[in-house]
Amino acid sequence: MILVTGATGTIGRHLVATLNAEGAAVRAISRTAGAVDGVSVHPDVEGVLRSAAPGEIDALFLHPRVAGERAPEILALAAERGVRRAVVLSAMNVDDPLEEQPSRLAGDRNRELDRAAAASGLEWASLRASSFASNTIRAFAPQLRFGEVVRYPFRGFEESLIDERDVAEVAARALLGEADGILELTGPQSLTHGEQVATLAAVLSRPLRFEEVPPEAAAAQMTQRGMPAAFVEALMARYRRHLAGPQHPPTTVVEEILKRPARPFARFVAEHRERF
Repeated sequence: MILVTGATGTIGRHLVATLNAEGAAVRAISRTAGAVDGVSVHPDVEGVLRSAAPGEIDALFLHPRVAGERAPEILALAAERGVRRAVVLSAMNVDDPLEEQPSRLAGDRNRELDRAAAASGLEWASLRASSFASNTIRAFAPQLRFGEVVRYPFRGFEESLIDERDVAEVAARALLGEADGILELTGPQSLTHGEQVATLAAVLSRPLRFEEVPPEAAAAQMTQRGMPAAFVEALMARYRRHLAGPQHPPTTVVEEILKRPARPFARFVAEHRERF
C-alpha cells in the first residue's frame, strides 16, 4: 500500500496513474474531493495514517504544500504506524536563499521537507526537481493568445525544464524501493528563455519572436495579471541570481532510473499544444 499526498496535483495525478499501472495499491490524499484515476480521495493524511492498521501502509509520498511546517510530525507518525519508506517532493533550488524561492509563496516548504525526510529514520528519497515544463504555459501562453511576440525578462536565463510525468515516474520507482537519497531531476537539455520561445515557434509552426523587456516592466505586467507581488519579486530575484550560467544544468538521474532519456521540452510542447 502506497499513500500519495497531493494526489490531484501536477505530480500526484501522474503518480497515482503510474502506480496503478504498476499494480500497486494506492490511497490518495488531496484537498480536492472526488477521485483520481479511479482512486477515492481522502482529505487528511494524518487521519489516514492513524486509521490504517500498523504496517498496512508501506510507503508515503509527501508533497511540500501538504506537509508545510508539519513535515517532522507527519513523518514521525508515519514511522510510528509502520511506514517503511518516504519519498518527498523538493526542488533543485532548495539551498538558495528563501527569498529567491518563488514556490514558497505558494505554500511549498521544500527545504523543511527535504531535511525532515533525511532525519526521519525511514528509508527516504528526495526528488529535487528543476522547474516544471508546465511553468512555460503560465509564463508564455497568455501572450501567445494575442500575437506572435513574447515579451519577457532575462532572455539569457537558462534552466533544464522537466516534464512532470518524468518526476512522477521517478517518484514511483523510489516508492517501490528502486531509488534512494537526493535525486536531482532535470530535463535533458538546458534552454534559455529565448530558446524556449524558439522551441515553441518551431513546434507550433508560428513565427514567434522573443522581445526582452526590463524586469520592472515584466513584474508590473505579471502583477496586473493577478500574480502576487511577493511571488513576482522572488521570481525576478531567482532569475538575477542565476544569469551567469544555467540554474539547473542537466543531470542524467532521470535516464539512469527510468532507463530512457528524459522527455525534451519540444515533446512537452507538442503534447500540450492546445494549452499554448
